[in-house]
Amino acid sequence: MKKNAISRRQMLAGSAVAVAGIATHTQAADEEPHRARNNNLKQAACRWCLGKIPIEDLCKYATQTGLHGIDLVGPNEWPILKKHNLICTMIGSHGITKGLNRIENHDECIAKIRASIDNAVDAGFPNVICFSGNRDGMDDDEGLKNCEIGVKKIVGYAEEKKINLCMELLNSKRNHKDYMCDRTHWGGELARRVGSDRFGLLYDIYHMQVQEGDIIATIKEYKDCIKHFHTAGVPGRGPIHLDQEINYPPIIKAILKTGYQGYLAHEFSSRGSQEEQLDALTRAVEICDL
Repeated sequence: MKKNAISRRQMLAGSAVAVAGIATHTQAADEEPHRARNNNLKQAACRWCLGKIPIEDLCKYATQTGLHGIDLVGPNEWPILKKHNLICTMIGSHGITKGLNRIENHDECIAKIRASIDNAVDAGFPNVICFSGNRDGMDDDEGLKNCEIGVKKIVGYAEEKKINLCMELLNSKRNHKDYMCDRTHWGGELARRVGSDRFGLLYDIYHMQVQEGDIIATIKEYKDCIKHFHTAGVPGRGPIHLDQEINYPPIIKAILKTGYQGYLAHEFSSRGSQEEQLDALTRAVEICDL
């Protein structure tokens, strides 16, 4: 989870792009519309990995590319999203390592989740993120029980406000050492114990390919538990393309066959120029526009 100009950790708690570069993309989008046309799957970008790009320019480009919103945008930038008819497709809350798997964290985490739910309601946005936290020697069964207790303390409020609370699946193999919610069956068991239509998983395709593989079969098995998706390339978590380990078109087809109605946000890391990052975003949208 090491980031470019703005880290994901900072976003959960814009370095200007060249005007000429944005103008070039705007002109290209007008002359040759590289954008989502089928729109069978609602796509989004993720703010932290495009943090070098001013939000105004990113929103313009997102609209031209056919995106519906941007994940993990701070409240100070929400008015700019709305001006461009975009939404924040996932709102941050508490941090990754200190999560709901410990009873002593519940008051702090739940207060932050509640505040994010209130903000989501006020803004008209659909999703709030949460995390299990790290193991730090804790048994996974104990952590599962504690997460169940913690989620049940707040899920009724999410139901009342009609907001989805999504616990993210992250790999502990490479990026998030010791993170507890690192396997789909663990997260799926939590979702089933909570038993609410307003609680589920943020299924990060990159993270789960690194951790466990078997992506398509797993998505089918846990389709009722998944509320949101993230993408990135394997290996390296770079931009997605058709010459890498994850073959996205069959995965997108499998997602569509489940009847999924939520969002899929592109969360790749790129060390390229702003223009290269925007090209990568366009390519990702095209690959997933089936």
